[in-house]
Amino acid sequence: MTVTGIEEIDKKRARVFIDNEFAFVLYKGELRLYGIEEGKDIKEVEYLEITETVLPKRAKLRSMNLLKGRAYTEKQLRDKLARGEYGEDIIEEAIAYVKSYGYIDDRKYAEDFISCHMADRSRKKMELDLYRKGIDRRTIQEIMDRMAEEGEGPDEFLTAQKFLEKKNFDPDRAGNKEKQKMSAFLYRKGFNMDIIRRVLLLDITSI
Repeated sequence: MTVTGIEEIDKKRARVFIDNEFAFVLYKGELRLYGIEEGKDIKEVEYLEITETVLPKRAKLRSMNLLKGRAYTEKQLRDKLARGEYGEDIIEEAIAYVKSYGYIDDRKYAEDFISCHMADRSRKKMELDLYRKGIDRRTIQEIMDRMAEEGEGPDEFLTAQKFLEKKNFDPDRAGNKEKQKMSAFLYRKGFNMDIIRRVLLLDITSI
C-alpha cells in the first residue's frame, strides 16, 4: 500500500490517499507518528492499527462529545460523523457503541420533541420535522396516537389560537379578507382545514 496523496484540511488535519483512493483523515501529529509521507509505503500493521483502533476510538469519543451538548437522532449523528469523513464501518461501530449505552434513542427523542413543541407547532409540522431528523413515519404515528389516547397529545386548536394571539389577530373583529389571509398562514404552518375553520370562525370550504 502506497501513500499517493496527503491533502491538508486545516492546520491540524489532513486527508490521506492510499493507492489513489481516499483512506482516512489523520491529525498531523499522527502522520509524523506513523511516518506517513506521500510516495512512501504504509505497513499493513500500521494501517490496521489506524483503521481498527485509532479511528474507531476517535469516532466514539466524537459521538460522546456531541451527545454531551444535546440529543441527536441516529441519522443526525451518522450525518455528523460522515461529515467528519469517517468510513462507514467506523460510523457503524460508533453508533452501536453509543446505542449500547442508551445515549441515542430515536423513540425517546421523538417523544421529547413532541412534548417540547406541541404548544408552538402543528402536528403536521412536528411530523415533518421529525421525519427530516431521521425518525420513521410509523414510529412518529405510534407516538402521536399513544399520546392522544393518554390525553397528552397536542391540542391543535389551542396551538392555532396561540398563533393568532401572537399576530394580534381577533377573529371576531376581522373581515373576511383578513380571515382568508390568516387561514393561508395557518395552512402553511401545517394546520388542517377543520382546525383553521374553527379557530377563525369562518366557513372556508371554498378556499
